[in-house]
Amino acid sequence: MSDMFTIVWKEWKDSLFQGGWRAWIRPVLLIGILGVFEPLVGKLAWMELSPIELVVFLWFAFFVIISIVADSFAGERERHTLETLLASRMPDRSILFGKVLTVVLYGWGVMVIGLFLGALVDNLAHGQGQFVFYPVDMLLFTLLLSLLVGILGASAGILLSLRMSTVRQVQQMLTIGTLIVGFAVIGLLQLLPQSFFVSFTPDEILWMAAGLVAVLDIVLLAFTLARFQRAKLILS
Repeated sequence: MSDMFTIVWKEWKDSLFQGGWRAWIRPVLLIGILGVFEPLVGKLAWMELSPIELVVFLWFAFFVIISIVADSFAGERERHTLETLLASRMPDRSILFGKVLTVVLYGWGVMVIGLFLGALVDNLAHGQGQFVFYPVDMLLFTLLLSLLVGILGASAGILLSLRMSTVRQVQQMLTIGTLIVGFAVIGLLQLLPQSFFVSFTPDEILWMAAGLVAVLDIVLLAFTLARFQRAKLILS
């Protein structure tokens, strides 16, 4: 466990604390969009966490993940630091899960900060003397589902980053893959009979979606761990 958090600290130090002020532009910009711009546009309706707002939060969480995950191994390969990392005595699982945890915490952290900042901004701009907050059940569900989606994006990105030589290649594949999956989900929803949506409540459908994402997370993490072969990475 300590080795995994050593990897997390290394990643945070390299990406934020040693990257200068430019390293903070992206997270600050994303937090500003999610926590200031969107609440001002959506007004108090933003606080309802309707399906539209939920999709926006999930999209942001996933977007932040895929924007940085490409650097996890492909970036190390480009900077010629991958050999040093893999030559260490840290277990394979610590290296891999440390990378996953770093990316997930980054993306999820940006979303959580934006979520709570948005509540403050919305109340200051549109409140009428009474503090309005998100419905607790929807807030907890949004936090959970965004975390699961973040793990899914991080696992997929790291799996690609393990095998591709450049960050640009990984980002391009993630973008194409995201578009394909998005259109596939939309097509699947259109093919489902109307009786499906009538048979279940919106909450039940959301929880089924969360369960499906959780299963995909487990499968993808297991597959990524199986594909993580240190000897081949050192020789690549």
